[in-house]
Amino acid sequence: MRIPRILALVLAGGKGSRLGALTEKKVKPALPVAGTYRLIDVSMSNLMHSHISDVWVVQQYLPHSLNQHLANGRPWDLDRSHGGLQVLPPYEGAEGEGFAEGNADSIYRQKELIRGFAPDLVLVLSADHLYTLNFLDVVDTHLERGADLTMVTTVVDEDASRYGVVQADDDGRVTRFDYKPDRPEGHLVTAEMFLYDAERLLEALDVLHEQEGRLEDYGNDLVPWFVAHRAVVEHRLEGYWMDMGTLQSYWTAHMQLLDGDGAELDRPDWPILSAQPQLLPARVAGSAEIRRSMVAAGSRIRGAVEHSVVGPGVVVEEGATVRNCVLLDRVRVGPGVVLENVIADVGAEVTEGEHGAAGAVTLVDDTGAVSATEELDRGAVLPRGF
Repeated sequence: MRIPRILALVLAGGKGSRLGALTEKKVKPALPVAGTYRLIDVSMSNLMHSHISDVWVVQQYLPHSLNQHLANGRPWDLDRSHGGLQVLPPYEGAEGEGFAEGNADSIYRQKELIRGFAPDLVLVLSADHLYTLNFLDVVDTHLERGADLTMVTTVVDEDASRYGVVQADDDGRVTRFDYKPDRPEGHLVTAEMFLYDAERLLEALDVLHEQEGRLEDYGNDLVPWFVAHRAVVEHRLEGYWMDMGTLQSYWTAHMQLLDGDGAELDRPDWPILSAQPQLLPARVAGSAEIRRSMVAAGSRIRGAVEHSVVGPGVVVEEGATVRNCVLLDRVRVGPGVVLENVIADVGAEVTEGEHGAAGAVTLVDDTGAVSATEELDRGAVLPRGF
């Protein structure tokens, strides 16, 4: 059997505006996750374990916040002479130049590079999600079904109106696709991973651009065109999947990790790999109280930490209380401070007061000020005990 030539496009240029101050100075795929990872580590590690070694990362918003972490692909064995990692920033001087207006437009602007690479299949994925998936299983589904597009799907328990909602028949053929509908019919949604026949993808990009003048997001034009004109099937992701696009989902994913209900980031046979900083182990003082928490290297705990994720270099002073929180790199919590259901951005110093409360997620920005509060949506998936 001939092994198909696969090109992976990782779309890592979105601003992530629903995350507020967390993405004002860094792109969403560069967000810390589980204390020691970055969000893009998830997609890159899944690609590596799936033996897909031609990986292009498409950038736009604040690329410097991601490039240092990518380290030329070294953490995922993609710093190689043939193939490996390529970073694709916006450019000038050719057709499709400049800044993209959406993720489908991002693909269109790389179409000549894709054509020159001459892949058989193009795997397009976002770098915004937590999951574990062997992409070779998706390839098998695609080839066995003779599909032009295979979309990875998953079932969500929450209101599906912020996703691409999918209808499929008993054979897995996609019969309908609605992008962020006001009244979604069902809970089957795209997991924002799409495997295209390369020739059909390039054809669709040209046709849509000629018809509409420009492309936008995949849900507005590209995927609906495939559903209407080509063979589209689903590949069901049965395991954990979380879109990290809101404060609640970002906080919830971390609480689920603590409860053992979240993504499997430490599977011996499928580990998530990262460009880890070289730091001393965490220091836990005699005055510290730590329960049901994840504490990263380089942190110093002198106060009380309960059911929280503590990132590298974080300091929790004696007399401080941290409960149900996500503290990103180098946060300092001063004596007497109480934090509950708080996400604290990189470098924040909280020196006084009580912040956060049950029933809501509070974001503390890098200045130490409360910048957003998001009420917990009881219709969405919440961690145990909330």
